[in-house]
Amino acid sequence: MTITRRTALAAAAASPLLGIDAVAQPSTPVRGGTLNIAQCSANRRSASPQNARHPYFLVDATTRLPYGCLVWVNRALQLEPELAERWGPADESMAVWDITLRDGLLFHDGTPVTARDVVASFEFHRTRSPFARQIERIEAVDRLTARFFLDAGNAEFPFVLGEYDSVIMPAAPPETIGLSGIGCGPYRIVSTDPNRSIVYERFDRYWRAGLPLLDRITLHNREGQQDSAIAGLRSGQFDVVMTIDPTAARQIGRDQDYVVETGGGGYHYVVQLPQHPGSPFLDKRVRQALAYAVDREAIVRLVYGAQNGWVGNDSHLVAADPNFLPRPALPRAQAVARARALLAEAGHPNGINLGTLYWSPQTPEAGRYFQVLQETVREAGITIALDQRPNDGYVQFRTGDNDFAQGRFHRFAMTAVGPRNPGISLFRMRGANVESGHWRGPEQDRYMALYRQAMATREDAARRAMFHDMQRILHEEVPALLPAGAMTFAVRRRNVQGFAFHPQIWSVRFDEVWRS
Repeated sequence: MTITRRTALAAAAASPLLGIDAVAQPSTPVRGGTLNIAQCSANRRSASPQNARHPYFLVDATTRLPYGCLVWVNRALQLEPELAERWGPADESMAVWDITLRDGLLFHDGTPVTARDVVASFEFHRTRSPFARQIERIEAVDRLTARFFLDAGNAEFPFVLGEYDSVIMPAAPPETIGLSGIGCGPYRIVSTDPNRSIVYERFDRYWRAGLPLLDRITLHNREGQQDSAIAGLRSGQFDVVMTIDPTAARQIGRDQDYVVETGGGGYHYVVQLPQHPGSPFLDKRVRQALAYAVDREAIVRLVYGAQNGWVGNDSHLVAADPNFLPRPALPRAQAVARARALLAEAGHPNGINLGTLYWSPQTPEAGRYFQVLQETVREAGITIALDQRPNDGYVQFRTGDNDFAQGRFHRFAMTAVGPRNPGISLFRMRGANVESGHWRGPEQDRYMALYRQAMATREDAARRAMFHDMQRILHEEVPALLPAGAMTFAVRRRNVQGFAFHPQIWSVRFDEVWRS
């Protein structure tokens, strides 16, 4: 299924408690006014006064306010031009790509955006963003055209150009690029309070004529504080609250003063199953037993509600992706019996204690999610303790040094992931990535061989067949656990117009938002 605004709204309408804006609103946008936004999810690295304006350290991934990317992934998860007006492979290998900028783009300080800025930006990104590390070098062909040289062919490479940390910054040395906070997005940064809030003002020389419409936006970090964010909405402190859970969406949807927006089939959790020396997850049978033991349907039913969640398949693909291959399912009693049998084969006839699963409140419902997981696997004799960790510093805590070769190991822990194209989503299960538990062995080699073959294949149908084979390997090997996911929800006041939530929370645009 392809996510569109129509299907997203239809899904929302199917939920009996979710309010949809059926009241006629003024059709003529009004310029001016301010907006206060609370963001309840966490997707950031901790910032300091020195780096708080850098795109890698903003309050959550709201990079589309001050910055621009070469392309935009729209709400249907399809590519649209943004700073680039065209792109394409320069040869049949699809390992060389030419990207041509729009003419007349300006940074907030009035300087033109050129290919030199693209080169400098991606020289930075390719050393720090996992999805951009495939770029071996970039060169400016002319004032507006940059050429990207990849380490291998990639039919889906343009999606990398739309990632939240793939923004274009004014050219500068790697140690200082981005620290000024100057971008070419619809709003410029006025002030920051690291990890708490950030204030933006309209950039009047933005490339989209007549936009943006608002004078000022203030974004407030309310990760793990959904109740206080909604209280702030009701008291008038906030105009929009982003990334609320389905339970809150159903509750507030009854109130005629507010409108609940769904972005469609959005985020889910990956549970790392570390495969380092001494770990029980080195035994594939233990990983398989855990995959059978967790009651995915119960998570969807109890945490999200049937209309607002979906069963995962232990890959990073979301169920709304047309390439998604459902994991073969067993009736609950059979699944529990299969899990117990696998544990007995692995030498654990009386069950197994897997230790502590660490989680952080990256989304409001995370605590309930892992409590349901904990209780359901107990039926198969699997014991898991839960330990909540703060969002600040959680990435570093979860990954450790992410250096398996040096014996510095990562943890049995979760993180939230969003919907992306298969080229990015399936790449996340590579053995070099902490999210796969540093999975290795013949099946991982076969998985990556299929990945490389798929990326060098132009035909969508042929690529899809390879993607399905890769997911079958994941179903059998279970390098990580991705049990269930949810629709994305935001709530706005009725006088906030032009706002559309997005399945990729980081891709929400505020260019056309206005107040009636």
